[in-house]
Amino acid sequence: MKIKVLIPVYNDWQSVSKLIDEINKLSIDTEFQISIIIVNDASNHDRQDEEKTFENIQSIKILNMKKNQGHARCIATGLKYIIEKEDFDYVIPMDGDGEDRPEEIKEFLNQINNSYEKTMVGERVKRSENLLFKICYQIHKLITLTFTGKSIKFGNFTCLSKSVVEKMIVEKATWNSFSGSLRKIEKNLIPIPSTRGNRYFGPSKMSFYNLIKHSLSIISVFRKVFLIRSALFIILYILLIKSNASIVTVIPLIFLLIAVYSISNLALRENMEEFDKALSNINDIEEIK
Repeated sequence: MKIKVLIPVYNDWQSVSKLIDEINKLSIDTEFQISIIIVNDASNHDRQDEEKTFENIQSIKILNMKKNQGHARCIATGLKYIIEKEDFDYVIPMDGDGEDRPEEIKEFLNQINNSYEKTMVGERVKRSENLLFKICYQIHKLITLTFTGKSIKFGNFTCLSKSVVEKMIVEKATWNSFSGSLRKIEKNLIPIPSTRGNRYFGPSKMSFYNLIKHSLSIISVFRKVFLIRSALFIILYILLIKSNASIVTVIPLIFLLIAVYSISNLALRENMEEFDKALSNINDIEEIK
């Protein structure tokens, strides 16, 4: 069974190198062939040449992008490349910094035999960030559930069946939000407990700004439901505060209107024409193995 591990990277070559080493060390049943496809998001730091042998990895390819396009679009480009150019059974997208723990790949593979053709998602049961970030992340999940009716407890670290990958590359939301698109097209997802690991090198790149953008991008996938629920919230809230309106009580409405504006703009990123031409952004392909 052919498994493709899809890793987007921007400059963090040291971490990706360690991740590949860790994947190579995994004791994986011989029925699985592991290959790695790295999407280099036009890094401006060169990758160091290393002479290594990877006994347990079938092949390693690097897709070098012509221009930087962001994490979600790198994954979308990788999925499109795999479906058009590679022979595979499952794709495992994961971050290259160590926060998606390579040892949990084995949990996905164990489930494949029990849940053939099903897609698995790594649901976070423990995170490694500070308390404030954890609280903000819980707020993000609550807001997403409240305004879209969708509970999304997973990120990029998933195990996608071939049939789901085929659906994702014809879904324009994939070009904007990976997890939002997956939740939209696939209802029957199998959760696998996943612990957020520590970065191999350097601080986390998930800032509060990026968390807000990530949250709003997911919501934008379900913008019709969001707009309907937002309108109902605004009406009910105005009725609630009309006799006691003040600058303070109006603040939630201001934040919601800003969110509506931001989500409407983010929704414009769902460009199927760009998605269809994604492979034209590949400058060249390096075959490491």
